[in-house]
Amino acid sequence: MHSFERFHPIVNLTYFLAVILFSMIFMNPVCLGISLGLSFLTAIDMKGRSMLGFGLKVLLPVMVLTALINPAFNHRGVTLITYLPGGNPLTLESILFGLAASAMIGSVICWFSCYNRIMTSDRFIYLFGRVIPSLSLIFSMILRFVPRFGAQIKRIYGAQKALYGEEGENLRGRARSGLRSFSAMIDWALENSIQISDSMKSRGYGQRRRTAFSIFTFERRDGVSLLLILALSAYILVGKGLGAVDYRYFPDFQAVTGGVYTATVFLAYGMLCAFPLLIDIRERIQWNVLESNN
Repeated sequence: MHSFERFHPIVNLTYFLAVILFSMIFMNPVCLGISLGLSFLTAIDMKGRSMLGFGLKVLLPVMVLTALINPAFNHRGVTLITYLPGGNPLTLESILFGLAASAMIGSVICWFSCYNRIMTSDRFIYLFGRVIPSLSLIFSMILRFVPRFGAQIKRIYGAQKALYGEEGENLRGRARSGLRSFSAMIDWALENSIQISDSMKSRGYGQRRRTAFSIFTFERRDGVSLLLILALSAYILVGKGLGAVDYRYFPDFQAVTGGVYTATVFLAYGMLCAFPLLIDIRERIQWNVLESNN
């Protein structure tokens, strides 16, 4: 279990809403670099080395494709480099904006990967079960059903392959095998939905006085962490409102403002993005100290 996962769900949700929102609206290169670098490090810290493979196989190609597509369709800017085969200009500003957009998309993907690791369905139901009970239940069931769907389709395909052998030599064989697997998958999904419905009914779902068990308690460290996240977010938003982190790409690229105050906003943004990493490093140091004393 990651250290950040031990915090109250409201702390987790507030943090991820803040960093995901800031990653989407801040196009300053410094902010993008901070968000991309720390989001990737946080994802590795939370999900392990598998995130490295995901970064090379999925994240990097998506970012490269985004960086290449933007100059092909966006021809704004005053710094002309050359002309494309279609006659449209290729500008330095469009290339830089494409790199910024790719960094933004990469950081958002990494933050959502961390969100999926921490904000499980039970946390989501705990936060929104009383406010929007039906919607929160449906959303949590969808999140739970997607990985189960993938695992079940692999089992069905393996069973079909064992029964009928290899049928992938021609298009007709692949279609027949796919239809059998899809039919079995539909039967499983319908049967599973009936079982869930009966289970929910037997547990009293929908009753007015039905109670709910929860393992989450709001402790002192949760309050301190929530106040810190809100304070950093407020300081960053004030800096955004004052134009401290604004950056212009068109018609030419340049920062609108700069100075010491801008540096403090960057520092606050870095502290916010590094919050889970700092928490995890702090707890690991405490654990090592306790082990060394014993």
